[in-house]
Amino acid sequence: MAGVVGAAVLATWSSAARAQSDVATEGALFLLLPVGARSVGMGHAVVAERSGSESVWWNPSGLARLESYEVAIHHSQNLIATGDAVSVVLPFPILGVFAISANVLNYGEQEINDGTGTVGSLLPRSFVYAATYATNVGDRLGAGISYKVVQLRFDCTGSCPPNARIAATTSALDLGVQYDLHPTSPVTVGFAVRNLGLRVQVNDSEQSDPLPTRVQIGVSYRLPPLGQVKDTELRVSGDLVDKLQIASPSGRVGLELVYQKRYFFRTGYVLEEGGGPAIGAGFGASGLFVDIARVMGGLYAEAGEPPVHVSLRYLF
Repeated sequence: MAGVVGAAVLATWSSAARAQSDVATEGALFLLLPVGARSVGMGHAVVAERSGSESVWWNPSGLARLESYEVAIHHSQNLIATGDAVSVVLPFPILGVFAISANVLNYGEQEINDGTGTVGSLLPRSFVYAATYATNVGDRLGAGISYKVVQLRFDCTGSCPPNARIAATTSALDLGVQYDLHPTSPVTVGFAVRNLGLRVQVNDSEQSDPLPTRVQIGVSYRLPPLGQVKDTELRVSGDLVDKLQIASPSGRVGLELVYQKRYFFRTGYVLEEGGGPAIGAGFGASGLFVDIARVMGGLYAEAGEPPVHVSLRYLF
């Protein structure tokens, strides 16, 4: 029974991902699901952005210049799963920035029926635990690394078959850098390699699958204030993403308009098959920031379940 449910869960995500790229031979595809409302609102074009705790999941070097402590929760709801990612970020002036994070995806409870009625419940979930370190190297370069423990679990309650409970665990690294073209330049270049690690093994080594390793490179440009409106900022970003063996990269573009450093409007587009447009907004006051984003097109929206992301961040 666990194998049937697991196959259904992973097949749903696999078919979605295959519409965007050839990932039929990869495992732990939940690692490709986006985390953070700001990043989603900007079309995932954030490898060169300093997005606070969201950087843990995109480019750990984005934490290098963080000066405030941050506690955050990033919630997501889509066709595949309900997700919650929690992060605590601690910057130290001399040592650098440390973060501890956890991301849990719940694929929904499945009933176990023996033909006479429901005898148990199966709960498929995935867990990612991350420890991150980032620091500045000189005036213009930031570097970061995350070590992640990745686990896919099938827990069972009630009268369960002997093979119902399954846990597949592996580990991975995320590495990244960001570079300002000049100490006062509005242009930042970012580069990250995500999900670099050991194969995920559910049954045996012969059936293990490689992690969905991705390379992402991008640029962020901060425009000067718009016209006579002095308290505005406009950021434009663009990224290219591909597998480790770069062959046919896909693009992402994003835009963020900031007013008085407390009102935010975002829009972006994932330029690949199965992708689409997204919009987002945010508000911040007294250290508390609330962001929301919604994907307006693409695979999930066409299926009638447009993904919604909400982030709560507290800086102190």
